[in-house]
Amino acid sequence: MAVDGDGTVGGGDSQPPVTVTTAAATTEMAIARLSRFPNMEHISDNYDDLKLEFSSSVLRSLEKYLPPEMLTANREAKAKFMSDILRKYISREECSKANWRKTYWQRIKSNYQPLCRDLYNFDPELFLLPSFRKAISDNTEESFRRIISEPFPGVFVFKLFQPDFFQKLIVEVENIKKWAHEKKFQIRRPYHSIFFPEVCGTMFDSHHGFIVENGADRDAPLDHHFDDSEITLNVCVRRQYEGGEISFIGTRCVKHMRTNIKPEEVFHYCHTLGQAILHRGRHRHGPRTTTNSCSRGNMILCCRNSLFREMETYEKEFPEWCGQCAHEKKEKESQSLAAKRKGMIRIEGGGKAR
Repeated sequence: MAVDGDGTVGGGDSQPPVTVTTAAATTEMAIARLSRFPNMEHISDNYDDLKLEFSSSVLRSLEKYLPPEMLTANREAKAKFMSDILRKYISREECSKANWRKTYWQRIKSNYQPLCRDLYNFDPELFLLPSFRKAISDNTEESFRRIISEPFPGVFVFKLFQPDFFQKLIVEVENIKKWAHEKKFQIRRPYHSIFFPEVCGTMFDSHHGFIVENGADRDAPLDHHFDDSEITLNVCVRRQYEGGEISFIGTRCVKHMRTNIKPEEVFHYCHTLGQAILHRGRHRHGPRTTTNSCSRGNMILCCRNSLFREMETYEKEFPEWCGQCAHEKKEKESQSLAAKRKGMIRIEGGGKAR
């Protein structure tokens, strides 16, 4: 290694050392961060016409959390800023799924003529029950608990939609299926903070919904399964629901998804028209077919939180919501207590175990 006469390392053509001023260093380190609380008065831009890896709905939601100096920036700058943040938490696989859904939905919208256009311009006053709208408006734990019951730990039940909504929805679903059959358009199935604060926090960054129908001349029911979601909303939309109970058989984290169920984890619930069930995606469940004439129709909404999934990979302690983790933790505590008792007995007996 050659050292020049001026004390720099090089071969004779070295440049003088660059001095970084305190102001420049401060500017370099001052990286804008998202605000802790959303600016609810801010009207978010629409990003539908931009070719981005994240959906416009996600960016519109996140925009309300931008720092004040970013809220007045142009759309492209805001989109880049938010995309850089989201890229740290959402994998490329998830982005591909979201883009696939967006393209798939655009193909349907450009070719299909709806029968009930009201469904696509969703008016809460037309379709949601007054009791549910009031709970949303009040937005307190007390207001939600007034309309929601919990027949089994982690399974929340409530009324959500007006009766007219289901009639229009079923007519629209049948019309879409007829159109898809005539056009040979393949209808694809999706990829298989009050009540769940540890799972969803304060917001979701993606969701997808679909209709599932089981029975004669319809889809075969799924076996017991986990949803690809943090929280799932399941709404019964058909009256013909004979013998179609839903079975819940235990919550599991990623580590314990293949473990056996325990008798105390089994719960059967009879879903009725207009009723919504809210449960964890990791709460294993499935239809309990009790008769050969079982028929069921459900609207499913799967909500996801990528940040929770990212944090879960670093989780080392037992998640309290996992039934198997809770069981292992209890066993570990029992073994520890038994060992302490055994040690105390030895001390009292002068070192001899009894």
